[in-house]
Amino acid sequence: MVRGKTRMQRIENAASRQVTFSKRRNGLLKKAFELSVLCDAEVALIVFSPRGKLYEFSSNSMPKTIDRYLRHMNNTNTNSAPTDQSMQPWNSEATNMMKKIEVLQDYKRKLLGESLGSCSTGELHEIECQLERSLQNVREKKNQLFKEQITSLKEKERMLMEENLSLREQAQQHQPKPSETVTYDNDSGNTEVETELFIGRPGTGRSPCTTQGREK
Repeated sequence: MVRGKTRMQRIENAASRQVTFSKRRNGLLKKAFELSVLCDAEVALIVFSPRGKLYEFSSNSMPKTIDRYLRHMNNTNTNSAPTDQSMQPWNSEATNMMKKIEVLQDYKRKLLGESLGSCSTGELHEIECQLERSLQNVREKKNQLFKEQITSLKEKERMLMEENLSLREQAQQHQPKPSETVTYDNDSGNTEVETELFIGRPGTGRSPCTTQGREK
C-alpha cells in the first residue's frame, strides 16, 4: 500500500493528533540519539506535548548544554555590537555622499538647461556665468590643440625639406662628369696650315720646299 503525502497542517482529530505526536516524538528522540552517537555531537532536545508534558534528550547534560548555548549567544551578541558601531560612520558617510550626488546631478541638469523652473534670478545668472567660463575653457583648449598641430606640421615640413636637400646633394655627387673637349681660337678666323712643295721629275729625288700659310 502506497503511503500518501502528509499535509503540513494541524490535525483536527484529537485522537489522531495524539497518536501522530507519540510516533513522531519517538522518531525525533531516536534521530537525536543517533546524531550524537554517529557524529559525536552534543545534542539537547526539549519537547512539550500539547498537554504540557516535558520530553527531553541530552547526550551530555541538559543544564550544561543549555549553559553552553547561553554563553555562545552572549558572545555572539557581544561580537556583533562593535560591528554595528563600526559601521555607523560608514553609513553616515554613505548618506552624505548620496546627498552630494543628488545636488551634483541637479546642478548638471540645470547646466543642460533642464529643471530651470525652480531657479531664481541669481541662480540663473550664476549658471550663465558658469556656462561662459566653460565655453571659454573649451575655446582655449581648442586653440591650444590647433597650435600644437600647426607646430607639428611645420616640423614635419622642415624635416621633409632637409631630406629633399640631402637627396639632391647625393644625386649631384653621383652625376657623371662631362668629357674634356679641345677648343679652338676662332677669334681671328685663321687656322695655320703647313704644306710641302716638291720640285723635280717624278721618280727622282725631290727637295721639299716647305711653306707655311694661314687658311682663312
